[in-house]
Amino acid sequence: MPQDIHSAGRLHDAGVANPAEDFLGWYEGALMTESVNVQYVGFEAKALVREYSFIVRRALNETSEFTLTIENEAFGSRRVRFQDAPEICLLRLHRELSVFGNHPPKAHYLISETDLDEYSSSHAPKASGYPYKPKVSRDV
Repeated sequence: MPQDIHSAGRLHDAGVANPAEDFLGWYEGALMTESVNVQYVGFEAKALVREYSFIVRRALNETSEFTLTIENEAFGSRRVRFQDAPEICLLRLHRELSVFGNHPPKAHYLISETDLDEYSSSHAPKASGYPYKPKVSRDV
């Protein structure tokens, strides 16, 4: 008995597989990959650290709360600007999400010296060279 295109195996009435429908099935599956929405909630200044809070929303209304902390010393030594701290934490959280398939094993992370160094080097001002060469003096 011939199968129609809606039955398992994606066969036409003649029983021949249709590559276009196989692609469509793959595409539909690709669309169903889990996407996440990361929302910055705010921060709390504590005695030794500043704690930054985020909510991660996944498909099917699944949410998780994450906190990332930066030691106050990093701000005092001018290693980190206050306005850069949420972005530093967000970058670390995205890294943890990508490494662990959007389900990191921990809900709290401490921003390390390595995290700060990576952020500083990737956001360091570029050396601006002089755009024009000075004219060579032809005085003899």
